[in-house]
Formats: sequence, C-alpha cells, structure tokens
Amino acid sequence: MSADLHTIVVGRDAMACRFEVVFNAGEVADAAELGVDALDLVDEIESRITVYRDTSELARLNATAAAGWQPVAADLFALLAHARELHDLTGGAFDCAAGALVRTWGFLQRQGRTPADEELAAARGRSGLAFVELDPAGSRIRFTRPGIEVNLGAIGKGWAIDRAIELLRDRGVASVLVHGGQSSVRAAGVQGPDIPGRPGWPGKPGWNVGLRHPLRPGRRLATITLRDQALGTSGSGTQFFIDRGKKLGHILDPRSGVPAAGVLSATVIAPTAADADALSTALYVLGPDGLPTIAAAGGPVGAILVVPGGTAGSVRVLTANLAEEAIAFEAAEGIERETQ
Repeated sequence: MSADLHTIVVGRDAMACRFEVVFNAGEVADAAELGVDALDLVDEIESRITVYRDTSELARLNATAAAGWQPVAADLFALLAHARELHDLTGGAFDCAAGALVRTWGFLQRQGRTPADEELAAARGRSGLAFVELDPAGSRIRFTRPGIEVNLGAIGKGWAIDRAIELLRDRGVASVLVHGGQSSVRAAGVQGPDIPGRPGWPGKPGWNVGLRHPLRPGRRLATITLRDQALGTSGSGTQFFIDRGKKLGHILDPRSGVPAAGVLSATVIAPTAADADALSTALYVLGPDGLPTIAAAGGPVGAILVVPGGTAGSVRVLTANLAEEAIAFEAAEGIERETQ
C-alpha cells in the first residue's frame, strides 16, 4: 500500500479470529459507527451458526433434524442450499455435513488426535450431505441418519463478511474492505481516492491484499488486487498436530475422512467471500487436479495453489483464470511459477 493511502480500521474478535472493517480515511463521515454496526452483525451471525453454543440455530438443527423436518430461517436455509451446490460442484471435496469427522479427529476442540480405524469408520457413516434433505417450499431440513452434524466452519466466516458488506453498501459506503483473520476477505470499491493520478490508477483500481508465504512466517508471497471481489485462503500452517512424526492438518478430505495432504495453501478469488472460503477449502483437498473445476477458464473464479517445489524450501505456485495484473509476486528465490 502506498504511504499516502490512509485508512480507518474498526476491529473486534469474532469467530475465533480478528475481524476488521477498513475504510478509506476521510471518505465516510460515520465510519466508526458503521464499522461497529457491521461487526455487531458478524456477532449476531456467529451466535446463530456456531457449533460451540447449544443455543444457536445450527446447534438446535443438529440436535433435532434426525427426528424429522425442522424449520430453518430463510437466510440460513439459502446458505445450506448453496452449500449443497458447492458440494456437488466440487465432487464432495467441500461438505459442510462432515461435523462428525471434525469431532472425531479432535479438531472441534483444537486438540488433534488420530482416531482408531473403527472410530473413523463410524464417523464416516455419520457424515455427508447425502444424508441431509432440503425442502425449499417449506424452508425445512431433515437428516436421514442419526449423528449428522452440520459445521459451517469452512463457509460461515465468508458468509458473515458478505452480509457485513451488504449492510455497509445499503448504508451508502462505496469503498470498504472487510476481513476475518486475514484469510477471508471481501473488498468493495477502491483503496484510496478514486481519482486519476492516484497510485495504481488506472492500472490497479481495487484493494491490495497480501498473500502469505506458507513456508516462511512473516513473509509475503504475493500481493493480490481485489476489484469488487473476495478472497479465501485455506492452509494448515497453524492448525495441525504431529502423529508418529507426520504432520496432520485440520482440513479433512470429507470423501476419505482423513486430513488432506500435498498442498501448502489454496487461495480462491471469487465474487463472494462465502464462495471464496468454501472453494479454497475444496481446492486444498483436490490439489492441482481441482484447478479446472474450481477456476474454470473464463469463469468468475480465479485460484492460486501453492505446493512443495522441486528443491528443499522452494514452492511451486500454480495460478488459474487469474489476470496477470491482478497479482504481483515478491521478488525472491525458491518460487516456481506455473499458469494453468
């Protein structure tokens, strides 16, 4: 970011990370108040979809839907219906009904453990959107098998960000960035004054977001310019455990029930933060073979996949359906680039 692009940042802890609403300085008169309103909405959404509170809408659904049809609020039903579409698009690599697997591996309590074969088999039998039925006419949901748990951890943060952006736009805010833990981001409008002659104008109108190097903490791999877009990054750099010398990350392949492997980080740029979050998780699971599905040529979604390079400490960066001017890599050794 150029030194003369000043911002006002309103932040709060929510959903186990730091949420921030970033305004251009001097552009919105009541920026602090609007930022608080947006973060209040994030808190409200968390209270509804968290699996850590028995009183949440989602927890109640998990507790009762195996007994029969349960009414669901219209917005939450729409989110679950969209989650099924993403599940189908990714061939099951994204599956929000894999809560039993998450619990069995200990990731729900952030205390990773390797389950016994029998435990894992039982959890797989209680997981999957195949056991979730949706009734659009009645806005109802039921589970066809006991023990199913919906966990929106891979899409809920992005959904909350989307709702916050909608609120701010309804209040007349043209340019703003909202992020949750820096791994889920959505930008609207332009960073800095939208006038000829400002830094980056007209070549890079939008908001510049840093992409972390997955092997070198504190180092930036690239800078991505978001133009009314969202970004989601998935990786297991900070959430993992070691079992018999093997690093096991918290992102599970819902198809096999075991932690995904072979990818360092997966980043997706999409129109909404919910899609960016869910699709980055799916891409992390699918690896390079998933790029044509996740980031189809000419479509609205782009992707950046980072996998181990050919030499120790190096990384291989694969990009798909991403405009060249939208990403600027840091000048450094040990980065092998490839466009799909």
